[in-house]
Amino acid sequence: MIRRELVLGTGALAIAAAVPLRAGPLRSDPLPAGPLRPDPPRAGPEAGVIVSGEPVARLQASSPGTDLSLLRELVNAAILAPSSHNTQCWKFALQDRQIRISADVSRRCAVVDPDEHHSFVSLGCAAENLSQAALANGLRADAQFDESDSTLLVHLEATKPHASDLFQVIAQRQCTRGDYDGKALSPGELRLLEQAGTGDGVRIELVTARPAMERVLSYVVEANTLQMDNPLFIAELKKWLRFSQQEAISSGDGLFTGASGNPVVPRWLGLLMLDVFYTAHSENARYARQVRNSAGLALFVSERSDRAHWLEAGRCYERFALQATALGVRNALLNQPVEVASIRPQFAAALGLGQHRPDLVVRFGRGPAMPMSRRRPLQAVLVA
Repeated sequence: MIRRELVLGTGALAIAAAVPLRAGPLRSDPLPAGPLRPDPPRAGPEAGVIVSGEPVARLQASSPGTDLSLLRELVNAAILAPSSHNTQCWKFALQDRQIRISADVSRRCAVVDPDEHHSFVSLGCAAENLSQAALANGLRADAQFDESDSTLLVHLEATKPHASDLFQVIAQRQCTRGDYDGKALSPGELRLLEQAGTGDGVRIELVTARPAMERVLSYVVEANTLQMDNPLFIAELKKWLRFSQQEAISSGDGLFTGASGNPVVPRWLGLLMLDVFYTAHSENARYARQVRNSAGLALFVSERSDRAHWLEAGRCYERFALQATALGVRNALLNQPVEVASIRPQFAAALGLGQHRPDLVVRFGRGPAMPMSRRRPLQAVLVA
């Protein structure tokens, strides 16, 4: 069911919502199939996501295989995925015909993500990118979650190469926190988004009716107000903010203010401006405007609240985001109602979910692209 009428109960920086900042466009031209290979570097934030000091990658035809260089390029595709606060909270171990993905606990956000829900959603996003890139290179990726050590083991087997539409836009996908044009999507576009966002034990609900969107917004505002009143949340946010281009480049991670349309300034000035202008009132007004200029909202819901399902929710969200990108549709996350523990059960009850946990809240619509975020060097995420 593409459009669902929800009967919900009642209940300046654009980067406060926690979960993925963005991997943005490297180029607008289509990419041919084949293993990823780096182009020469280009300067400036509009050049795209930087991996190992170079933009990833125009594709060149090559024979499929699982040599070390190809496995590294699959990881290059994986780390273009979104992650909570753009922490890039993942580690990859390359083995014979397999890649092991695990959480980097040193980069977790303990306040906004105390149970590591967002971390495992982020790992799922990376796994989906890797799977799409593997298939384009003639490899089928079979991902198995090992509960004993909470790692995702991706086995690679030879298959017929297929560069899907989703693969073609991996480098263009971004979590776009700007305004949209408010125009509705077609039924066919909504159907494609719904199909992409549905997975094993994870479903997606697309909300396009304005009254229902307003009711979801009420929970966004309520939860955001609580977060803004929490000094620990603000302190954690400040840790991951990157106020200048130089700061974003040198760290290779975090929430670059320019990527959300906010001033690019020295860190000392950015922190001062944050303390003065970043208020619950201003943020709630911005969220209200942006929900109202969106085409709709997407709600991701898992059958069970455990790490295996959180990983699957991440894979579903990444497919949704890639499909949206292929359609020329933007998206951004509004996860406050699922992050605040006191609000989440009320939000779930309003959605009629029973004991099921809502994983993600996403707004979508058409609008302009924003500047890009950065990525750490490949060697920073590879482990033995």
